[in-house]
Parts: sequence; structure tokens; C-alpha cells
Amino acid sequence: MELKDYQKKTLTQVKLYLEWLTKAREEAARRQSLSSEFSDVESFDFPKVAWAKVSSKSYYSKKNGLGENLSDFYIKIPTGGGKTLLACHTIDLINRIYLKKQTGIVLWIVPTSQIYRQTLESLRNREHPYRQVLDIASAGRTTICEKTERFSKLDVEENLVVMLLMLPSANRKIKEVLRIFKDNGGFTEFFPPEDDIKANQELLSEFSNLEYFGEEKGFFGKIVKTSLGNTLKTLKPIVIIDEGHKTYSAGAQKTIRDFNPSIVVELSATPLQPSNILVEISGQELNREEMIKLDLHVFNKSTLAWQDVLREAINKRKTLEDKAIEYEANTGIYIRPICLIQAERTGKDQRGIPKYVHAEDVKDYLVKQCGIAFDQIAIKSSEADDIEGIDLLSRNCSIRFIITKQALQEGWDCPFAYILTVLTNPNSELSMTQLVGRILRQPYAKKTKTMELDESYVFCYRPRASDLLDNIKRGFENEGLGDIAGRVIIDKGDTGLPETNFKTVGYRERFRRFKGKIYLPKFVIQENGSWRDINYEMDILRSIDWSLVNLDYVLNLALDKKPLVDSEVVVGLSEDRKDVIKEKKRSYGAFTSWQIDKVFMTRQLLDIVPNPWIAHEMCDKTANALAGKHGEKVVSYNLAYLIEELRKHLEKERDRLAEAVFRDLITKKTLWFFLIASKGGYRLPSRIRIKSDVKRLVRADNSQLEKSLFEEVPEEGINPMEQSVAICLDEQQKLLWWYRNLSRQDYYIQGWKKHKIYPDFIFTDSPSSNLDDYKTIYVVETKGLHLQNEDTAYKTSVFEFCNKLGTQKDWRQLNLEFKNKRIEFKVIYENEWRNRINQILA
Repeated sequence: MELKDYQKKTLTQVKLYLEWLTKAREEAARRQSLSSEFSDVESFDFPKVAWAKVSSKSYYSKKNGLGENLSDFYIKIPTGGGKTLLACHTIDLINRIYLKKQTGIVLWIVPTSQIYRQTLESLRNREHPYRQVLDIASAGRTTICEKTERFSKLDVEENLVVMLLMLPSANRKIKEVLRIFKDNGGFTEFFPPEDDIKANQELLSEFSNLEYFGEEKGFFGKIVKTSLGNTLKTLKPIVIIDEGHKTYSAGAQKTIRDFNPSIVVELSATPLQPSNILVEISGQELNREEMIKLDLHVFNKSTLAWQDVLREAINKRKTLEDKAIEYEANTGIYIRPICLIQAERTGKDQRGIPKYVHAEDVKDYLVKQCGIAFDQIAIKSSEADDIEGIDLLSRNCSIRFIITKQALQEGWDCPFAYILTVLTNPNSELSMTQLVGRILRQPYAKKTKTMELDESYVFCYRPRASDLLDNIKRGFENEGLGDIAGRVIIDKGDTGLPETNFKTVGYRERFRRFKGKIYLPKFVIQENGSWRDINYEMDILRSIDWSLVNLDYVLNLALDKKPLVDSEVVVGLSEDRKDVIKEKKRSYGAFTSWQIDKVFMTRQLLDIVPNPWIAHEMCDKTANALAGKHGEKVVSYNLAYLIEELRKHLEKERDRLAEAVFRDLITKKTLWFFLIASKGGYRLPSRIRIKSDVKRLVRADNSQLEKSLFEEVPEEGINPMEQSVAICLDEQQKLLWWYRNLSRQDYYIQGWKKHKIYPDFIFTDSPSSNLDDYKTIYVVETKGLHLQNEDTAYKTSVFEFCNKLGTQKDWRQLNLEFKNKRIEFKVIYENEWRNRINQILA
């Protein structure tokens, strides 16, 4: 793994200190051998002397359990900066420069089980960069072990042995509960026989802090315990402390020093005092190296309902996934954005308390009301750990939502985590402080150049302004990112914060009586006594009977019998500066690697046919049929063409069968087209937020709009054709009001294809008998001529179906506000929009 500039700088500083430390230790040894000539032999603190050569900061002297001077230095590096990688490189430098060897033992101390599991898994994986650094340092002789595993004298002499230990295991206060300091027969070869009284005394003389049995004046004298703890003391290990700030209790410090370490290296984002900080990396350095996702956008909702906040976060995550899919299509790099959700309660006996939001309530809402699949949701708490042992970065992992209380703190590492949704009560003692850092790490430590995928997001509701900013500031500081706490943007909701760039706009005064009374129908499914929006993957795609796919078209493809050839093109720099490069050589050879790779074919279809067995069966049937007609070689020549045609045909077949499923759900009265908000219908917003400094849309003569539902309409985000339509609507005499529907934010129709339909405009007519009321709501999608395609035909078909269902309903039976009112859906093209609008409002 190539090191970042700040990592190289860190290791250069560590190397310099170790070089001076080696010289200072040699000087201490020289003074010791000539003690009669030096009066300061005992007071010569060689780590402090070396420190003065590389740092102007004060040095806090420490001694190990034998009273020897102990070099203890700190690498301060923010979350996401690669602490573990730097620790591995530092071990290599210590062995090469300071200890002059490649073998020995390293005691790697971590504070939590989460960090322990992740570190152990990484170090044991020979393909992981961490392990590869250690293998290079030890010439391929690295052994990773836990405290329950044995190692021999020969292991330590011939290998670099790295033992992982959790901090509580090392804490002497609870050593009697743990086994590390108990006598253990597995380490007897490190100690003299019990009956060799002299050898035991000599060992205790050399290592005075070893634990032992017996008394000095007893029959056998003092016999050293053959424990793991004593073994470590005699080996004088290199000690690496991850999250070093966790070890600053007196008990923890004494325990670590009592292992008689040869050197101690601490790594953390937030070192406590007193600490010998050798290297300090800033948040800006990480940001410049594309290691973290900034800016951080905070969406603060003024709602009273946590469900509103969650829905906003779900929509944002979906937008990010759409961007990620597009990014993968362009680069081949996989990202699956994950939303972390902070609830207030997770215990089984804590559910049902109205005051608190429980993790299971959040999960139920995600599934039943939002249509999220069960396998996309995980709970991480002290009682449940749905992400244990799961590789969240794998393409095979489906998790998109993780619900927790405070379980995801230091050490939890998933760069796919983009969103933190805080559902805690504004007055709750819980805060987002500990979780902010979990969404900052940039996937693959490389910016995508897609703005949305290079930033992070927090959704919360109704915290006080000061509390919100304090929590975020503390969160950044806890991750070592205090210097970039200013990269926080408060984006949404009535926050009570100074937001000079935005303002809230309501209905025009004459339309305010419609506030909260304008409904639009949506497709919803009744499930377990409640209603939820239809979900494409769960309700439609999963119900397709793939055996009904007709493959006749691809089974009868005409194939090109011309053999393929391999080619090589050599390109070099051109002598002509205008051309820059030129082709220097082109050669061809026989195509030798022909084969029909059915597994490869299957992989290319899984975004269309999600079941790999069914997809493989289709590929097998197609390839065999065509091979029978044309021969395997000819089919292999045309494999790319065959996959392309098969994809196009299966997309059409999938959509054909999906439409049949959709219409069948309507026939069976499983799927409904409902208007009332309580049954899934949509209610137009009563307020919108717009930027204060953007240009407002005006009529062609530069006069102000008069019939837009809201008092102001920003010109930003409306293309020229849509602007023309909006102005035309505003000038219609028989129009009451119109509204520009925002894509991916406002009203949509979910049809039988995956992508939702977001209409462009919603407007109403005004009958001549009552110019202050309306008879019909029109939902309109506008299309440029260049966009007339299959997608347009699909939207037209869905709208026609909606109109058909609408004529079968009497909205008066559903809501008194819609007495004598109709809803019509229309697609209008660029070359006809003015005529069509005039006809509608004639």
C-alpha cells in the first residue's frame, strides 16, 4: 500500500527519533561502563536526551517495571488516518534501528472488543497491507497470537511474534479473573526448573518484578511463576497501544510498564496529558490526502416526529446509492452507502416506553412503512450484533441501515457509512458526539470526484442550536479533527441557527386556506393492518416468474462468423507537440483464447435477473442453443454481442412481466391507488426552503408571478422549457394555482419499473362559477423532443393507468376536502405543450 505524504512524514520523524534514541542509549551504556568518570550515570535519562534532539516540547520521563528508563512516544493521528498501518511500519523501524533485529515479541494492546476483532482479522490475513508490512519486516516470519495461545522460546527467537491483548485483560486490578498472570505450564521453557533454587534467584535478581511462589527463607525459596505475564516481562516486548488515551488510569499505566517494555508507542486521535507527542497530524492533512468525507452536512428538522427525520435520511441514502451505481458504471469501483441510525433504547425490556425511540421500533418502521428489506437492516447493541463477522464492504453484503445506541464507537471502521441519523429526543443525555467520526472515512482513501459521495451527512431534529454545534465540535475533536470543525454545513429545517443563505417560503395568502388540504394519490400495499408504499424490489421484482421469459429472440440471433484476432498497439510520444502521442506499432495475431464463459455471462445479468441460478440457466440455454446452430467457436467470437443483446432482451422481458405483476396486484386488491394521507397518499408541503441569494422566476415581461402556489419560485434548477411552461401556466386565466414538483424530493409515482416517476408540475383549474376553488388537479410530466423514448412511453402508460384507476374512484367517499374534484395525469411534449395547456385550461 502506497503511503500518503503525512504518513511518510510521520515515519521520517519516528526514524529520526529512533536514530537519536539509539545513540543516546549507547552513550548511557558507555557512561555506565565508565561510571567512575561520570557523576550523572543514574540521572542520565537517555530517552529524554534523544527527545531534545528532535522536539522542542517537554518530555515526560517514564520507567518500566524494573526501574529502567523507558522510551514512550505518541503518534497523534485523526480518525481515518491509518493508525494501524503506521504502527506496523513503526515496529519495523524499532526492530531495524533500535533493537537491531527482525524477531522478538510485540505486545499490541487495544481497548475494545471491536478494535480487537478488526485488528486480529487484519493481521492474520496474509493479503492485508498490515500483515504484508510485518512480513517484510520479519522476512516472512510473522506469528500472530492471542493470550490463550502458546508460543515457544524458539518462536520468539526465529519469528516476530505479535500478541494481541485487550486493555481490560492487561489491567492488574482484574488480573485474578483473567489468566494472564496465573501460573501456566505452557511457558515452562522460559523459566528454570522449580527445584533449581539458584537459577530462580538469579532470574528474580535480573527481573525483580516477576511474580513468584514461596518465601525467600522458605525450604524451596522463591519459585518464579510460569505465567504468560511473567514470560512477557522477561522478553521485554515492544508495546503498541491503540487508542492510547484509554490507558491513562493509574492502574492501566502501571500494568503496561510492569510488562518491562523495551519501548512504548501510543497512537490516538486525542492524547491526554502528560503525553510525549512526537508526531501530530492535522485534519487538514488527512483532507488534502482524500482520506475523509468533507464537508459534513447537518440536516436539522423542526418536526416533532422522528419518523420524518428517518424518511429524509432514507431518501438521501437512496440518492447516494444512485450516485454510487453511476460511479461504479463509470469506474468499476463499488460503494454501497450505509445509514447509521442512533436510537435511544435497544434492550428487549425497554420497548414500549412512549418517551423513547427503540431500535426495534425503528426497524419495524423501516420495513413496514418504508419498504426496506429485512436483510438490509442490522442492529448493533450490547444484546444484538447483526454485523458480527460480516464484511460490510463486500458486494455480497446487503446491509444499508445499522441501528445502534452507542455501540459503534472507537474502532468501528466502515468507509461506506455516509449518513448518521440521530433519533434521540432533543433533551436526551445521549448525543451524536461519539458517532460523528464513524461516517467520516472516505471509501478506498480516494475522492470519487462526485461531490455527494465525497461528503457526509447528519440528520437530526430539534436540538438547541448551541447543543448541536457543541456536539459536532466535540465529535470532531474526539476524532482528532478539531482544526477542520468549520467544515460543517447546517443544511435543513427550522434549526434556530443563523442561516443567512436560506429562507422559508409559504403559500400565497389567497391559497393559504388550502394548506394541508391538497392530497395526491399513491400506490400503496396493505400489510399487517397498516399501509406502506409499494417497493419495487420487494413487491414486484421478487414476484416475477422468470420461467415465463421468452428467449426466442436471442435463440435465433444471427452471428458473425468472422474470427476474432488479438491486436497490440504501441503508442509513444510524438515529436510533433500538437499530436502529443502517436501510434508507433500495431500488430495482430490469432485469437487463441476462445471459450464460452457462462459464469462471466451470468455476472453480466445479475442487475437484471437477481437470482444467479436463474440467470445462469438462461445463459446456459442460450449458449447451448446457439452453439448447436453455429458452433462453439463462432459463439465465443460473438460473446460480447450476445451478452449485449441478451441484456437488452431480458430488460424488456423483465419490464413486461413486472407490469403483469403490478396489474395483477391491483386486480387482487393487494395494491391500491389511494388518496388519503393516512393510507399512504401524499400531501403537498405547506412550506419550502429556498436560497436567499438566487434569482426568482418572473413572467416574460419581468412582472412578478401571481399564481404559483408559493410566494416565490427560484429560477435555479428549472430548465428553459420548464421555465416557459411555468410562465405560461402563471398567465392562464382559468388556472387557480401551480406548483413545481421537485425531483427526488416531492410527489412521485412508483410504477412497475424500478425508477420512480417525479412529475414536473402540479396545477389546478378554476371553474367559472367559483374562481377561488378548483375542480381538477393536473399532474404533468413535460418531455423534450429528444427525450421521446421507451421511458416516455412507459410514463405515458403509467399515467394512463392512473387515470383509469382514478375514474373508478369517487374521491368524495375518501375525503371531504375532495368533494366534486378530479385528478388527471398527463405527459406533454415540447412541440405541443402550449397547445395542450391551452386546451386543458380552455
